[in-house]
Amino acid sequence: MTRPGFAFSTRFAVRYAEIDAQRIVFNSRYLEYADHAVEEFWRWSGMRALGAVWTEAEFHVRRTEIDYLSPFRMGDEVVAYVRIARLGTTSLTQRFELCNAATGALNCAIDMVIVHVDMATGRPLPITGQVRSALEKLGER
Repeated sequence: MTRPGFAFSTRFAVRYAEIDAQRIVFNSRYLEYADHAVEEFWRWSGMRALGAVWTEAEFHVRRTEIDYLSPFRMGDEVVAYVRIARLGTTSLTQRFELCNAATGALNCAIDMVIVHVDMATGRPLPITGQVRSALEKLGER
């Protein structure tokens, strides 16, 4: 399944442990879905080929905006689309669109800003060099 503006997607099923008494997915699970999807996205991206400049880079979540449009239910299969929506000086915004695999309907949209940080100080660091170049190319896909 494809979605305009997205080169990457991954699929997974709603599991019993993720639903409430009404058989819909708990709100908090949508962030877990984003976490799973972005892990697969980074694996797919090829960024690890940059070596330590990428694998030792540290990014922290700064802000997340979630738009719950329609709940996922027990038995649904989720297609999670991921892209880099914006690359800033010290941060990037990841866009997640979680869709129902059977219908293609958008159930949830998530925008997550992550900031590149210096671990010693906890302060933002500019995204530069090879990492910036690779992220720019990735954002163009």
